[in-house]
Amino acid sequence: MEDSGSLEEKSFSNGDVYIGEIKAVLPHGKGKYTWSDGTVYEGDWEDGKMTGKGVIIWPSGAKYEGEFSGGYLHGYGTFTRSTGCVYRGSWRLNAHHGIGRKEYHNSDNYEGLWREGIREGCGRYSWSNGNTYIGNWKSGKIDGRGVMKWRNGDVFDGCWLNGLRHGSGVYRFADGGLYIGTWSKDLKDGKGTFYPAGSKHPSLRKLCSINSNDNGLSFNSEKHMAPKSRVKRSLSEKISVSGRSKSSRQISQRTSSLDANRSLHDTAGECICHGSSSTVSQNFDEEKSEESGTSSEVYEREYMQGVLIMERTRKYSESSHKNKRQNKFSVKPVKKSSFMDIFGGRRTYYLKLNLQLGIRYTVGKITPVPAREVRSSDFGERARIRMYFPKEGSQRTPPHCSIDFFWKDYCPMVFRNLREMFKLDAAEYMMSICGDCGLRDISSPGKSGSIFYLSQDDRFVIKTLKKPELKVLLNMLPKYYSHVGKYENTLITKFFGLHRITLRGGKKVRFVVMGNMFCTELHIHRRYDLKGSSHGRFTNKDKISSHTTLKDLDLKYEFHMDKKLRESLLNQISLDCRFLESQHIIDYSLLLGLHFRAPENLKALAEPPGSIQRQDSFLSGDDVKQGEQLILPKGLLLVAHEPSFVNTAPGPHIRGNTLRAYSIGDKEVDLLLPGTARLRVQLGVNMPAQAIRKVQEDKVEASEVELFEVYDVVLYMGIIDILQEYNVRKKLEHACKSLKFDPLAISVVEPKLYAQRFINFLDRKVFPETP
Repeated sequence: MEDSGSLEEKSFSNGDVYIGEIKAVLPHGKGKYTWSDGTVYEGDWEDGKMTGKGVIIWPSGAKYEGEFSGGYLHGYGTFTRSTGCVYRGSWRLNAHHGIGRKEYHNSDNYEGLWREGIREGCGRYSWSNGNTYIGNWKSGKIDGRGVMKWRNGDVFDGCWLNGLRHGSGVYRFADGGLYIGTWSKDLKDGKGTFYPAGSKHPSLRKLCSINSNDNGLSFNSEKHMAPKSRVKRSLSEKISVSGRSKSSRQISQRTSSLDANRSLHDTAGECICHGSSSTVSQNFDEEKSEESGTSSEVYEREYMQGVLIMERTRKYSESSHKNKRQNKFSVKPVKKSSFMDIFGGRRTYYLKLNLQLGIRYTVGKITPVPAREVRSSDFGERARIRMYFPKEGSQRTPPHCSIDFFWKDYCPMVFRNLREMFKLDAAEYMMSICGDCGLRDISSPGKSGSIFYLSQDDRFVIKTLKKPELKVLLNMLPKYYSHVGKYENTLITKFFGLHRITLRGGKKVRFVVMGNMFCTELHIHRRYDLKGSSHGRFTNKDKISSHTTLKDLDLKYEFHMDKKLRESLLNQISLDCRFLESQHIIDYSLLLGLHFRAPENLKALAEPPGSIQRQDSFLSGDDVKQGEQLILPKGLLLVAHEPSFVNTAPGPHIRGNTLRAYSIGDKEVDLLLPGTARLRVQLGVNMPAQAIRKVQEDKVEASEVELFEVYDVVLYMGIIDILQEYNVRKKLEHACKSLKFDPLAISVVEPKLYAQRFINFLDRKVFPETP
């Protein structure tokens, strides 16, 4: 017994009893407290609160043994429920927090990271039926990079979102077949490649590695461990070892078939975690070397919400795959240009930083200025903000880790009013472009050689301009401002900022910030750049990938839509083209994006519902169920507009009004997509149509089969590349090409003819009137 305390028994009026050491009038030291409801705690006390080590037992039979702090379960301990559910691991304020292992009453178990009582971070979940997932978790659901293995030996290594496969991934069948492609909400969606069992597989070492390390889920950091905690150290070692599992060597060599690829979901087993993707790839590489490689045929496939719509066979060789490898799993390489010569290597990173610093400064400076109508003095090269950004900072600029540069912002008041016209909040605009996540490089679909950046939330595209293009934009800006102000449904590119960066030595790069026309939660399956000309307007089939923007002669469909929607679309296209004609602009095009929906009568060809075993059905009862997302699309349905139900998140297209549809009585309409969303129909945004395959004069290759003739599609579109003036150089180009080719087929023609040809092409060939 310590001098500071004494062993006493104390009874309270509410029926509680304490036996143990007391300091002053409070429990302090060792003691046992029994509540009137039968709950018992025996262990350490400090100033009247459970602090230290102890054991608490509830009347229900639940028991906790471990560390306490300030009356809370806090530290390391073991909690056992009366149902048999057991958690061993770290606690913070009565919640699982840190590393721990939970064994559920139904024999499921999870070992990994927790955050405030929820699975968050890297972890391994094993179901009682033999399914195992190791990878990232968020808010208690599978989210991020991870690997699932089912009990028959099938393995999926790829991206997940909200408990569903979503994004790029590699699916390995137990029989040796392999599928590399993309998924959307747990269904194969988009292009991919299937390698049958027995065929030679590509090396997956580089495809699958994402920030990999050899230790798997390495939880053995000392900061996560309680002192002298052998159980926790054992858990860490277990998870690390599991990351090196070689169980996938047991894959059989039986022949794979098309049916096997269509029913890839009905599976279970053990797999490798997010941190050990290189281990998975290594195992696949080793297995590949053990296979006999009896077949060299592979299948290039395209799916639409789980329905196989196109299949093309080709001969496979390792060398041919290397040329396409990057297109399958990573961002497409950016084309080299004169800009890359200036900002090659590390300087590309500096260029992005400079751009973000400048935009943050400019928007922050112009936003507090009281709103007013623009004046003639707000236009032109003289209307600008100039600033020098030294690396060490100045009285007006912060220090930064980029290189010294001069910044120029053109017509700041005009673009501020344009942003407000399109309902873009200044703070959100800055966060989207200048946030911590940075900008992403994307490839250029055209021949300009421009550098393109995409904001992390996909709302804005930033493009480098040549000096003549900048002058065209500045010259047309007053008329452009008037046009977009008059026609809120305009399809013309929406501009939000025009800037220039100058480095020491006089090297200059000019940028324009635009709205991304494909900013949507729906997957864009096809992209087309349509000019209405035919000479050279096709894409080499060997160069087509899921990222390719196709051209006029590649378009296999015509689109039939509601009479009123078509009328509104063609009317606005005509107005926009007349504006561009008045500014002597040519070479513009309609950027068209298609989202395919699986036709209702084709559901039987989708992956069988019985084989689509969703991840939420694997999870234990305390997980949020998502069964409603299992519903397959039932076609496109237009319903009367109801603002309270429609997704109206701010975006570059939000300014346009809601369109009216003839089919439901000339009322404003929303697009209802079963299992996805209810979307507001605007001009160029969320527009429903039927894509009907054109009658092809030439025969389709025997190796390529597109299975269906009619699809439901959702269209996204806008008129882009509007900064090419019909100048002397273009006139000479027209004269030279006219000597060799049909003058009406070439792209370069005078503005009036270009506009008329463009309108006629869209009216008759792309959006023809429904018979």
